[in-house]
Amino acid sequence: MISNLDDLLKAAKSGVRRKMVLVNGVDAHSIEAASQAVDLGLVDVLVTGDKKAILRICAELGIPEGRFEIVHAATEEQAARLALELIAELKADCIMKGLISTDKYMRALLNKEYGMIGPKGVLSHITVVENKNYHKLLFVSDVAIIPYPDFKQKEVMIGYLIETAHKFGIEKPKVALIAATEQVLPSIPACAEAAMLSKMADRGQISGGIVDGPMGLDVAIDQESAAIKKVNSPVAGDADCLLFPNIDAGNVFYKMSTKLCESSQAAVVVGAKVPAVLSSRGDSVQTKLYSIALAALLS
Repeated sequence: MISNLDDLLKAAKSGVRRKMVLVNGVDAHSIEAASQAVDLGLVDVLVTGDKKAILRICAELGIPEGRFEIVHAATEEQAARLALELIAELKADCIMKGLISTDKYMRALLNKEYGMIGPKGVLSHITVVENKNYHKLLFVSDVAIIPYPDFKQKEVMIGYLIETAHKFGIEKPKVALIAATEQVLPSIPACAEAAMLSKMADRGQISGGIVDGPMGLDVAIDQESAAIKKVNSPVAGDADCLLFPNIDAGNVFYKMSTKLCESSQAAVVVGAKVPAVLSSRGDSVQTKLYSIALAALLS
């Protein structure tokens, strides 16, 4: 079982070496992370973007000129288009955001011309969090893509969380459906929908994990809180996965974990033909490296 993010690097390395395309890789952090991923044997890398700029950054970082295959592109849009063409031609197994706006990157992924998403496909963001204050990895969704998921999207997102946890060797992941309270309050949509999703899981309509909610965050991750509030559930205090009701809650949790708790994390967008690394410009090289490893594991 993969119990921490350094184990993730080892697990991704032990599989088939994947090929990743880095979109508009003209920033030092992305280039450095991609180079480390090549060194570790996680992936081979194609980079789209201004060739002169890429070679200059490689030279500044001491990266050999032949480390990457470079596909020249004059603009962000062209870099994204060429990257998706490479995937459509089955020349890459995963994709990574370089120095390109998230809007342009996501617009490219959603372009029907390249067939990245099925007719009823749902793109969602999954973050794997290693927090020293919690006893195991946490799989979290969605902190970056779907602002206010509807009921059907939440059902799909639960499936993505379970599938990702399975890849880490967790046979029956425990999924907490987060809300402001563990009480089933019809007046709070997150509570009502969590209760229905939980019942669907009880009856086998959602499979592969143990799903329970609604559940306050304290109850989901702290056994003492669960005991005090008398929440008797195998998920309470021992959740593997957290499904947040909206991006407001999820994004605040993500930033609190990284900035106040100094958590390590890996993150990808799932639901497309290939996993897509969606790194922030502020993410560290290590975060980007872990995310590449996650994409390689899932591809």
